[in-house]
Amino acid sequence: MTSPTPQHATPASDATAFIGGGNMARSLIGGLIARGIDPASIRVAEPVAELREGLASQFGVQVFETAADAVQGAGLWLFAVKPQVMRGVCEALADVATQARPLVVSIAAGITAAQLSRWLGGDAAVVRAMPNTPALLGAGVTGLFATEQVDAAGRNRTDALLSCAGKTVWIDAEAQMDAVTAVSGSGPAYVFLLAEAMEAAGIAQGLPADAARALTLQTVLGAARMLTESGEAPAELRRRVTSPNGTTQAAVETFQAGGFEQLTEAAIAAATARGKALSAAND
Repeated sequence: MTSPTPQHATPASDATAFIGGGNMARSLIGGLIARGIDPASIRVAEPVAELREGLASQFGVQVFETAADAVQGAGLWLFAVKPQVMRGVCEALADVATQARPLVVSIAAGITAAQLSRWLGGDAAVVRAMPNTPALLGAGVTGLFATEQVDAAGRNRTDALLSCAGKTVWIDAEAQMDAVTAVSGSGPAYVFLLAEAMEAAGIAQGLPADAARALTLQTVLGAARMLTESGEAPAELRRRVTSPNGTTQAAVETFQAGGFEQLTEAAIAAATARGKALSAAND
């Protein structure tokens, strides 16, 4: 993929400001520090005093009640606030942003780069990021999209930050970010739903509850490892464990007769549409 010509360079400051100190921000902060980043270079805005104190105590980072204080001197601003409040948070920082020209990274679902840039005063260098909850374990995946104002250094800096949470995947077209949200951002819930159903079905077939849970959890873990470590396509792995006229074939055929693939496609389409609606609702 060819990188677009940058319109302005990434700011020289090594400081990173987190706007919001919730679980995802905490996981990224922990990953940065584990990689040797100086805690003094991390500034966190968090309005909840208990969370602020916890961040300072656990990581030794600088904490602030307001975003305006946290962003002072920071070259990268990472917004980790809910989509519903993003506009107000950005507009309050617009004057500072137009002067400081930071690299802006957002992990809010459904908020476009154009919206972020406009709310921050215009022509901001913006990266949209969509991590998922396994990032809390360092086992997540993050979809990334950069505007043309983000230079190669900005991309590298963003990648280094988000790779603390797991793998990163760069997307060429921002319109695809809602699909990223639908597949990977919301995706862990789909796996949890399947595990929930498998556990309940095992109990219905007479298994003790603790056995049904242990069998389900280890099966999901083992299947995930096979998917990520074997290098084989999901369809091939499924074919290998599906003996003709066996138990697995009976189960898979029942799934397919119920429209499993079509239902999955419809679910991801619904999540994609919801991401687009969030953008429109917050414009």
